[in-house]
Amino acid sequence: MAKRAPRNGTQPRTETVVALYPQAEWSPVDEENRDQSYVRKVRPRSDNQQRLLDAFQRHNLTLALGPAGTGKTYLAIASAVEAFEEGRVSRIVLSRPAVEAGESLGFLPGDMQEKLAPYLRPLYDALSDRLGGKRLRQMLGDGSIEIAPIAFMRGRTLNNAFVVIDEAQNCTYGQIKMLLTRLGWHSTMVLTGDPDQTDLLPGLSGLADIARRLEALPDIAVVQLDEHDIVRHPLVAGMLSVL
Repeated sequence: MAKRAPRNGTQPRTETVVALYPQAEWSPVDEENRDQSYVRKVRPRSDNQQRLLDAFQRHNLTLALGPAGTGKTYLAIASAVEAFEEGRVSRIVLSRPAVEAGESLGFLPGDMQEKLAPYLRPLYDALSDRLGGKRLRQMLGDGSIEIAPIAFMRGRTLNNAFVVIDEAQNCTYGQIKMLLTRLGWHSTMVLTGDPDQTDLLPGLSGLADIARRLEALPDIAVVQLDEHDIVRHPLVAGMLSVL
């Protein structure tokens, strides 16, 4: 069946189909399209951010709670890299719940690191800003940076490590309790999350309850950030105040 010619007399266009992701393999440390450059020294932009950085230095366990855009994850990653470079820890351990935000992606192909890469992309972005892509790939390769799924953390003791548990609001009470008891000698652990932004069913998130219980212990820091600490677009703080 012949193609119908356009009414204006021009020849029909032959469209070229291009792949959405032309690369053979997607790499979580690919920083070609990153919109931020390497920053040598991270400076806090608010009093609460300064309190958070001080807590990382003074406490082996810190819970950083606050809305999106307050720098919780970025400051935790920056402190982890700083501790590693100064020789205070021998590795960085990253973990994040593999919980989708309202939609199911189904089964993802690849090995464990490739399956977790989409969920851990915010951590990779922060690490890439601190280390650069080449060094990040090297540290992932030699095990200096370890990706540890929450499901595989049970039974481990994390000694001489800086551990970052991101998006902890998507962990149950039992999962957070298990994660906290992985803390070993000469290690620092940071849990970040927003109790008001959980993707779990109502009543399942354990972050707020855990934070309330641990706040009474003098050797544990619970730092609460708010909309005044948001460092993203100013509209973010305005939207969060009414949503």
